[in-house]
Amino acid sequence: MSLPASQYSVLDAERIERVDDSTFRCYVYRIKFFSFEVCPVLLVRVEEQPKGCSIKLLSCKLEGSPMVVAQNDKFDAFMENIVSCDSDQGEDLSVEQLTSEAVIEVSIEVPFAFFPIPVQAFESTGAQVLDQVLKIMLPRFMAQLVKDYQAWASGDTSRQPLGTGEI
Repeated sequence: MSLPASQYSVLDAERIERVDDSTFRCYVYRIKFFSFEVCPVLLVRVEEQPKGCSIKLLSCKLEGSPMVVAQNDKFDAFMENIVSCDSDQGEDLSVEQLTSEAVIEVSIEVPFAFFPIPVQAFESTGAQVLDQVLKIMLPRFMAQLVKDYQAWASGDTSRQPLGTGEI
């Protein structure tokens, strides 16, 4: 966690590409939303923190069905994920605990064709989709961080990606 972002493994080369020393492009999994397919593509910056890092969303674009791609200028997103490593000194054992706190906010302009559908239906469905994505991706991301640390701690400095792009 104390390495500069320029030395990070991309963890999953199928889903993450390095743009520069601290910026990464992340291809989120393809999701079915009503009858449309959507794949959010996130541009994030990693900033070092005293006990970990902060991952901040710089931009989000949607790929997938043509109707979905047409919505790219009709929504705004904010995301910050604070990943930290803390020590718990208990009963003569030092335990390292990796934690992640994520905040995601999305605002969307509802297209005219969908005006008959209540805004709450969009909000509820969108919140459920984001919740499911987080429930799948955050534990996977954290597990990859642990594997990357174990490889590094054992002397492997190759920084090779660990993931396969699969959920």
